This record gives sequence, structure tokens and C-alpha cells, in this order.
Amino acid sequence: MKAFVLAAGLGTRLKPFTDEHPKCLVKVGGMPLLELALRRLARVGVGTVVVNAHHHAEQVDAFLRKKAPELGLRAEVSFEDPVLETGGGLLKAAPLLLGEGPVLVCNSDIVTDLDLAL
Repeated sequence: MKAFVLAAGLGTRLKPFTDEHPKCLVKVGGMPLLELALRRLARVGVGTVVVNAHHHAEQVDAFLRKKAPELGLRAEVSFEDPVLETGGGLLKAAPLLLGEGPVLVCNSDIVTDLDLAL
């Protein structure tokens, strides 16, 4: 199964951290938001994750190159310039999401204990 993680936001309410970092790398409980999302997705059987990125996209890409393999995930980045919002981001990433059946779409900046098992 594949997942699409929305992570292109500017994080304007989290300044000054987001002046130098993407919102998805803000730490909650000592762990970046994006890592929390990746761990939850890996636990429910996601094998491939596509993450959209805009603000400090190079940091998102570097983080995924390191962290995704550690979690047993294959990761790709859908780079956006300009930022495309939710629907536009999904449309741009669609070619990377085709194939393996259903696609789970989630935000990188939502912390929840919702059971994602399908």
C-alpha cells in the first residue's frame, strides 16, 4: 500500500522555527512530526510513502532519505514550487501514487491515535 503525506505547508504560526526549517520537522515529544506520521504508516503496512514538499524542501528530502529506510519504507518527494495546497499537491503527486491499490492520504502536522488499519 502507498500513502501520500501532506508536508508542503509554510508553518507561519510556528515562526521563528519555520524561518529555517519545514513545519513537518517540528518535534513533538522529541520526534519530528513527519517521523511520527511515517512510523504510524509503517505500522499499518504502508510500503511506499510520497511526501509533498515546498518550504525548505531539501530538508524534507534529506530527512526522508535517512529515516524512511530505517522504518522499512520506500519514500519519494513531490517537490512543489509554488505550493499547490491539498488538491493541487495530490494531483501533482498522482503519477507517483499509481499502482499498488489504495492510497492513504494524511497530513504531517496532525498528531492522533486514530487507528489507521484498513
